[in-house]
Amino acid sequence: MDAPKTKIAIISQSLGGGGAERFAGHLSFLLSDSGFEVHNVILNEPLDYACKGAIFNLGAKFKDKPQWRRKVGKMAALKKYLREHQISVVIDNRTRSNFIRELATQWVYGGRQIYHMIHNYKLDNYLPKNVVLAKWLYRKSRNLICVSKAIEEKVKRIYGFQNTITIYNPIKLPPINNNSDGLSERYILYFGRFDDKAKNFKLMLEGFALSQIYEKGYRLVLMGEGPDLTLIKDEIQKRNVDKFVEIIPYQENPFAVVEPARFTILTSHFEGFPMSIIESLAVGTPVLAVDCNSGPREIIANENNGLLVENYNASALAKAMNRLIDDEALYAQCKAGSKQSVAHLAPDTIAAQWKAVLAAT
Repeated sequence: MDAPKTKIAIISQSLGGGGAERFAGHLSFLLSDSGFEVHNVILNEPLDYACKGAIFNLGAKFKDKPQWRRKVGKMAALKKYLREHQISVVIDNRTRSNFIRELATQWVYGGRQIYHMIHNYKLDNYLPKNVVLAKWLYRKSRNLICVSKAIEEKVKRIYGFQNTITIYNPIKLPPINNNSDGLSERYILYFGRFDDKAKNFKLMLEGFALSQIYEKGYRLVLMGEGPDLTLIKDEIQKRNVDKFVEIIPYQENPFAVVEPARFTILTSHFEGFPMSIIESLAVGTPVLAVDCNSGPREIIANENNGLLVENYNASALAKAMNRLIDDEALYAQCKAGSKQSVAHLAPDTIAAQWKAVLAAT
Protein backbone atom coordinates (compact mmCIF):
# COMPACT_ATOMS: atom_id res chain seq x y z
CA MET A 1 0.00 0.00 0.00
CA ASP A 2 1.29 3.45 -0.92
CA ALA A 3 2.18 5.76 1.94
CA PRO A 4 -0.38 8.54 2.48
CA LYS A 5 0.50 11.85 0.84
CA THR A 6 1.68 14.75 2.96
CA LYS A 7 -1.06 17.38 2.93
CA ILE A 8 0.14 20.93 2.34
CA ALA A 9 -1.80 24.20 2.42
CA ILE A 10 -0.36 27.11 0.43
CA ILE A 11 -1.96 30.21 1.95
CA SER A 12 -1.90 33.40 -0.15
CA GLN A 13 -3.61 36.76 -0.31
CA SER A 14 -5.08 35.75 -3.68
CA LEU A 15 -4.15 34.07 -6.95
CA GLY A 16 -4.09 37.23 -8.99
CA GLY A 17 -2.33 40.55 -9.25
CA GLY A 18 1.37 40.09 -8.56
CA GLY A 19 4.51 37.98 -8.62
CA ALA A 20 4.06 36.45 -5.15
CA GLU A 21 0.59 35.29 -6.14
CA ARG A 22 1.83 33.88 -9.45
CA PHE A 23 4.56 32.07 -7.50
CA ALA A 24 1.89 30.39 -5.36
CA GLY A 25 0.25 28.98 -8.47
CA HIS A 26 3.59 27.71 -9.79
CA LEU A 27 4.43 26.14 -6.42
CA SER A 28 1.13 24.24 -6.35
CA PHE A 29 2.09 22.51 -9.60
CA LEU A 30 5.61 21.71 -8.39
CA LEU A 31 4.42 20.17 -5.13
CA SER A 32 1.46 18.33 -6.63
CA ASP A 33 3.69 16.82 -9.31
CA SER A 34 6.16 15.85 -6.57
CA GLY A 35 3.59 13.69 -4.81
CA PHE A 36 2.13 16.06 -2.21
CA GLU A 37 -1.57 16.73 -1.69
CA VAL A 38 -1.90 20.49 -2.20
CA HIS A 39 -4.63 22.80 -0.94
CA ASN A 40 -4.62 26.36 -2.30
CA VAL A 41 -6.14 28.71 0.28
CA ILE A 42 -6.72 32.32 -0.78
CA LEU A 43 -7.93 35.07 1.53
CA ASN A 44 -9.28 37.36 -1.20
CA GLU A 45 -11.26 36.61 -4.30
CA PRO A 46 -9.05 37.26 -7.38
CA LEU A 47 -8.35 33.87 -8.96
CA ASP A 48 -6.55 34.71 -12.19
CA TYR A 49 -3.56 32.38 -12.06
CA ALA A 50 -3.69 28.65 -12.67
CA CYS A 51 -3.02 26.33 -9.77
CA LYS A 52 -3.14 22.59 -9.08
CA GLY A 53 -4.93 20.91 -6.21
CA ALA A 54 -7.93 21.85 -4.11
CA ILE A 55 -9.00 25.50 -3.87
CA PHE A 56 -10.52 27.11 -0.78
CA ASN A 57 -11.56 30.66 -1.66
CA LEU A 58 -12.22 32.51 1.58
CA GLY A 59 -12.67 35.77 -0.32
CA ALA A 60 -15.66 34.41 -2.23
CA LYS A 61 -17.08 32.70 0.86
CA PHE A 62 -17.22 35.91 2.93
CA LYS A 63 -17.50 38.65 0.30
CA ASP A 64 -21.02 39.69 1.33
CA LYS A 65 -20.31 39.83 5.06
CA PRO A 66 -19.54 42.99 7.10
CA GLN A 67 -15.85 43.69 7.56
CA TRP A 68 -15.59 42.44 11.13
CA ARG A 69 -17.49 39.26 10.19
CA ARG A 70 -15.15 38.70 7.25
CA LYS A 71 -12.03 38.86 9.40
CA VAL A 72 -13.32 36.64 12.20
CA GLY A 73 -15.15 34.33 9.82
CA LYS A 74 -12.12 33.74 7.61
CA MET A 75 -9.94 32.76 10.55
CA ALA A 76 -12.53 30.38 11.99
CA ALA A 77 -13.22 28.84 8.58
CA LEU A 78 -9.52 28.40 7.86
CA LYS A 79 -8.89 26.71 11.21
CA LYS A 80 -11.79 24.34 10.55
CA TYR A 81 -10.58 23.61 7.00
CA LEU A 82 -7.06 22.78 8.16
CA ARG A 83 -8.42 20.45 10.81
CA GLU A 84 -11.02 18.68 8.63
CA HIS A 85 -8.58 18.12 5.75
CA GLN A 86 -5.84 16.99 8.14
CA ILE A 87 -3.31 19.50 6.81
CA SER A 88 0.09 18.90 8.39
CA VAL A 89 2.19 21.54 6.57
CA VAL A 90 1.43 25.21 5.91
CA ILE A 91 3.37 27.38 3.47
CA ASP A 92 2.45 30.93 4.45
CA ASN A 93 2.75 33.02 1.28
CA ARG A 94 0.91 36.08 2.64
CA THR A 95 2.18 39.50 3.56
CA ARG A 96 2.27 39.70 7.36
CA SER A 97 2.40 43.33 8.49
CA ASN A 98 -0.11 43.32 11.35
CA PHE A 99 1.31 41.90 14.59
CA ILE A 100 -2.08 41.38 16.26
CA ARG A 101 -3.43 39.54 13.23
CA GLU A 102 -0.38 37.29 13.23
CA LEU A 103 -0.96 36.39 16.86
CA ALA A 104 -4.43 35.19 15.86
CA THR A 105 -2.95 33.37 12.88
CA GLN A 106 -0.71 31.37 15.22
CA TRP A 107 -3.89 30.10 16.88
CA VAL A 108 -5.29 29.15 13.47
CA TYR A 109 -2.17 27.26 12.41
CA GLY A 110 -1.79 25.45 15.71
CA GLY A 111 1.09 22.99 15.96
CA ARG A 112 1.51 22.37 12.24
CA GLN A 113 4.82 22.67 10.42
CA ILE A 114 4.93 26.25 9.16
CA TYR A 115 7.12 27.69 6.41
CA HIS A 116 7.02 31.47 6.04
CA MET A 117 7.77 32.99 2.63
CA ILE A 118 9.55 36.36 2.33
CA HIS A 119 9.09 37.76 -1.16
CA ASN A 120 10.51 41.26 -0.92
CA TYR A 121 13.66 43.07 0.18
CA LYS A 122 11.37 45.58 1.91
CA LEU A 123 10.86 43.46 5.01
CA ASP A 124 8.13 45.57 6.63
CA ASN A 125 5.44 43.50 4.92
CA TYR A 126 6.72 40.25 6.40
CA LEU A 127 8.52 40.89 9.71
CA PRO A 128 7.90 43.29 12.62
CA LYS A 129 10.52 46.02 12.89
CA ASN A 130 11.01 45.12 16.54
CA VAL A 131 13.59 42.30 16.58
CA VAL A 132 12.36 40.84 19.89
CA LEU A 133 8.77 40.65 18.66
CA ALA A 134 9.88 39.16 15.33
CA LYS A 135 11.89 36.42 17.03
CA TRP A 136 8.98 35.59 19.32
CA LEU A 137 6.44 35.59 16.50
CA TYR A 138 8.49 33.31 14.26
CA ARG A 139 9.95 31.12 16.98
CA LYS A 140 8.06 28.05 15.72
CA SER A 141 8.69 28.60 12.02
CA ARG A 142 10.43 25.61 10.40
CA ASN A 143 12.05 27.88 7.84
CA LEU A 144 11.90 31.45 6.67
CA ILE A 145 12.11 30.87 2.93
CA CYS A 146 13.58 33.84 1.07
CA VAL A 147 13.34 34.25 -2.70
CA SER A 148 16.77 35.87 -3.06
CA LYS A 149 20.13 35.58 -1.33
CA ALA A 150 20.12 39.32 -0.64
CA ILE A 151 16.83 38.99 1.27
CA GLU A 152 18.18 36.07 3.30
CA GLU A 153 21.36 37.98 4.15
CA LYS A 154 19.32 41.00 5.27
CA VAL A 155 17.04 38.86 7.45
CA LYS A 156 20.04 37.25 9.11
CA ARG A 157 21.84 40.56 9.57
CA ILE A 158 18.93 42.43 11.14
CA TYR A 159 17.10 39.68 13.03
CA GLY A 160 19.76 37.02 13.62
CA PHE A 161 17.52 34.18 12.41
CA GLN A 162 19.34 30.92 11.68
CA ASN A 163 16.43 28.99 10.17
CA THR A 164 16.58 30.82 6.83
CA ILE A 165 17.03 29.43 3.35
CA THR A 166 16.93 30.81 -0.19
CA ILE A 167 14.84 29.06 -2.82
CA TYR A 168 14.49 30.98 -6.06
CA ASN A 169 11.17 31.29 -7.86
CA PRO A 170 10.73 28.66 -10.58
CA ILE A 171 10.00 29.34 -14.22
CA LYS A 172 6.81 27.83 -15.59
CA LEU A 173 6.12 28.80 -19.18
CA PRO A 174 2.84 27.86 -20.86
CA PRO A 175 2.69 27.35 -24.62
CA ILE A 176 3.27 30.64 -26.44
CA ASN A 177 0.32 31.59 -28.62
CA ASN A 178 0.62 34.35 -31.16
CA ASN A 179 -1.73 36.94 -29.69
CA SER A 180 0.45 40.03 -30.06
CA ASP A 181 -1.44 41.28 -33.14
CA GLY A 182 -1.82 45.04 -33.21
CA LEU A 183 1.50 45.87 -31.55
CA SER A 184 4.12 47.75 -33.47
CA GLU A 185 6.85 45.63 -34.98
CA ARG A 186 9.61 47.14 -32.83
CA TYR A 187 9.10 47.77 -29.13
CA ILE A 188 10.61 47.45 -25.66
CA LEU A 189 8.39 46.09 -22.92
CA TYR A 190 7.49 46.40 -19.27
CA PHE A 191 5.08 43.75 -17.97
CA GLY A 192 3.78 43.47 -14.44
CA ARG A 193 1.85 45.42 -11.86
CA PHE A 194 1.15 49.14 -12.27
CA ASP A 195 2.36 50.14 -8.80
CA ASP A 196 4.64 53.20 -8.90
CA LYS A 197 5.65 52.97 -5.24
CA ALA A 198 7.45 49.75 -6.08
CA LYS A 199 8.08 49.88 -9.84
CA ASN A 200 9.10 53.55 -10.30
CA PHE A 201 7.49 54.30 -13.67
CA LYS A 202 8.66 57.89 -13.38
CA LEU A 203 12.26 56.75 -13.81
CA MET A 204 11.31 54.42 -16.64
CA LEU A 205 9.50 57.11 -18.59
CA GLU A 206 12.19 59.71 -17.93
CA GLY A 207 14.82 57.33 -19.24
CA PHE A 208 12.71 56.49 -22.28
CA ALA A 209 12.17 60.18 -23.08
CA LEU A 210 15.88 60.93 -22.71
CA SER A 211 16.88 57.96 -24.87
CA GLN A 212 14.82 59.13 -27.86
CA ILE A 213 14.82 55.57 -29.15
CA TYR A 214 11.39 56.36 -30.54
CA GLU A 215 13.28 58.33 -33.21
CA LYS A 216 14.71 54.94 -34.25
CA GLY A 217 11.24 53.42 -34.50
CA TYR A 218 10.98 51.79 -31.06
CA ARG A 219 7.92 52.16 -28.85
CA LEU A 220 7.55 51.44 -25.15
CA VAL A 221 4.77 48.96 -24.38
CA LEU A 222 3.41 48.75 -20.82
CA MET A 223 1.43 45.57 -20.19
CA GLY A 224 -0.26 45.29 -16.83
CA GLU A 225 -2.92 46.35 -14.37
CA GLY A 226 -2.85 48.09 -11.02
CA PRO A 227 -3.69 51.15 -8.95
CA ASP A 228 -1.41 53.66 -10.68
CA LEU A 229 -2.67 53.59 -14.27
CA THR A 230 -3.80 57.22 -14.08
CA LEU A 231 -0.45 58.32 -12.61
CA ILE A 232 1.37 56.54 -15.44
CA LYS A 233 -0.82 58.19 -18.08
CA ASP A 234 -0.19 61.60 -16.52
CA GLU A 235 3.56 60.97 -16.50
CA ILE A 236 3.46 59.93 -20.16
CA GLN A 237 1.75 63.22 -21.02
CA LYS A 238 4.22 65.16 -18.89
CA ARG A 239 7.14 63.65 -20.79
CA ASN A 240 5.47 64.31 -24.17
CA VAL A 241 5.89 60.69 -25.23
CA ASP A 242 2.22 59.77 -25.52
CA LYS A 243 2.63 59.03 -29.25
CA PHE A 244 5.33 56.47 -28.46
CA VAL A 245 3.97 54.62 -25.41
CA GLU A 246 1.26 51.96 -25.62
CA ILE A 247 -0.61 50.56 -22.61
CA ILE A 248 -2.26 47.15 -22.92
CA PRO A 249 -4.03 44.92 -20.36
CA TYR A 250 -2.08 42.18 -18.64
CA GLN A 251 -2.53 38.76 -20.21
CA GLU A 252 -2.61 35.48 -18.33
CA ASN A 253 -0.21 34.14 -20.94
CA PRO A 254 1.93 37.22 -21.71
CA PHE A 255 4.77 35.49 -23.50
CA ALA A 256 3.57 36.08 -27.04
CA VAL A 257 4.14 39.77 -26.24
CA VAL A 258 7.36 39.19 -24.26
CA GLU A 259 9.16 37.04 -26.83
CA PRO A 260 9.12 39.52 -29.79
CA ALA A 261 10.19 42.50 -27.65
CA ARG A 262 13.66 43.90 -28.28
CA PHE A 263 14.19 43.76 -24.52
CA THR A 264 12.18 44.08 -21.31
CA ILE A 265 12.79 46.74 -18.69
CA LEU A 266 12.60 46.98 -14.89
CA THR A 267 13.18 50.22 -12.92
CA SER A 268 11.94 49.29 -9.44
CA HIS A 269 12.70 50.96 -6.13
CA PHE A 270 12.84 47.47 -4.59
CA GLU A 271 11.98 43.90 -5.52
CA GLY A 272 12.25 40.37 -4.21
CA PHE A 273 13.07 38.00 -7.04
CA PRO A 274 11.20 39.57 -9.97
CA MET A 275 9.29 37.03 -12.04
CA SER A 276 9.25 39.30 -15.09
CA ILE A 277 13.04 39.15 -15.41
CA ILE A 278 13.34 35.37 -15.31
CA GLU A 279 10.32 34.86 -17.55
CA SER A 280 11.71 37.30 -20.11
CA LEU A 281 15.07 35.55 -20.16
CA ALA A 282 13.41 32.15 -20.37
CA VAL A 283 11.88 33.04 -23.75
CA GLY A 284 15.14 34.52 -25.00
CA THR A 285 14.41 38.22 -24.49
CA PRO A 286 17.24 40.22 -22.85
CA VAL A 287 16.54 42.43 -19.84
CA LEU A 288 17.55 45.97 -18.92
CA ALA A 289 17.21 46.40 -15.15
CA VAL A 290 18.28 48.84 -12.49
CA ASP A 291 20.47 47.47 -9.71
CA CYS A 292 17.81 47.59 -7.01
CA ASN A 293 17.54 45.38 -3.95
CA SER A 294 16.93 42.60 -4.52
CA GLY A 295 16.99 40.13 -7.38
CA PRO A 296 18.35 41.78 -10.53
CA ARG A 297 22.03 41.41 -9.64
CA GLU A 298 21.43 37.72 -8.85
CA ILE A 299 19.95 37.18 -12.32
CA ILE A 300 21.47 39.69 -14.73
CA ALA A 301 25.00 38.94 -15.89
CA ASN A 302 25.89 42.34 -17.32
CA GLU A 303 26.45 42.25 -21.09
CA ASN A 304 25.72 38.51 -21.15
CA ASN A 305 21.92 38.30 -20.81
CA GLY A 306 21.13 42.01 -20.47
CA LEU A 307 22.34 45.19 -18.85
CA LEU A 308 22.36 46.16 -15.17
CA VAL A 309 22.54 49.91 -14.51
CA GLU A 310 22.74 52.19 -11.50
CA ASN A 311 19.35 52.86 -9.95
CA TYR A 312 17.79 56.35 -10.02
CA ASN A 313 20.06 57.38 -12.89
CA ALA A 314 17.87 58.29 -15.87
CA SER A 315 20.85 59.18 -18.05
CA ALA A 316 22.49 55.78 -17.48
CA LEU A 317 19.16 54.11 -18.19
CA ALA A 318 18.76 56.05 -21.45
CA LYS A 319 22.30 55.19 -22.51
CA ALA A 320 21.67 51.48 -21.83
CA MET A 321 18.47 51.58 -23.91
CA ASN A 322 20.41 52.94 -26.84
CA ARG A 323 23.18 50.36 -26.42
CA LEU A 324 20.66 47.52 -26.70
CA ILE A 325 19.21 49.15 -29.81
CA ASP A 326 22.43 50.21 -31.58
CA ASP A 327 25.07 47.68 -30.61
CA GLU A 328 24.10 44.57 -32.56
CA ALA A 329 27.07 42.53 -31.31
CA LEU A 330 26.18 43.28 -27.69
CA TYR A 331 22.51 42.55 -28.32
CA ALA A 332 23.31 39.24 -30.02
CA GLN A 333 25.45 38.22 -27.03
CA CYS A 334 22.69 39.12 -24.56
CA LYS A 335 20.05 37.31 -26.56
CA ALA A 336 22.21 34.21 -26.96
CA GLY A 337 22.89 34.11 -23.22
CA SER A 338 19.34 34.66 -22.04
CA LYS A 339 17.78 31.20 -21.88
CA GLN A 340 20.80 29.40 -20.46
CA SER A 341 21.21 32.02 -17.73
CA VAL A 342 17.98 30.87 -16.05
CA ALA A 343 18.30 27.14 -16.72
CA HIS A 344 18.94 26.59 -12.98
CA LEU A 345 15.39 27.83 -12.30
CA ALA A 346 13.72 24.99 -14.19
CA PRO A 347 10.74 23.46 -12.34
CA ASP A 348 12.48 20.11 -11.71
CA THR A 349 15.45 21.82 -10.08
CA ILE A 350 13.36 24.06 -7.83
CA ALA A 351 11.00 21.16 -6.99
CA ALA A 352 13.96 19.12 -5.77
CA GLN A 353 14.97 21.95 -3.44
CA TRP A 354 11.47 22.16 -2.00
CA LYS A 355 11.30 18.39 -1.52
CA ALA A 356 14.61 18.46 0.33
CA VAL A 357 13.37 21.20 2.67
CA LEU A 358 10.06 19.47 3.35
CA ALA A 359 11.76 16.11 3.87
CA ALA A 360 14.00 17.60 6.55
CA THR A 361 11.09 18.23 8.90
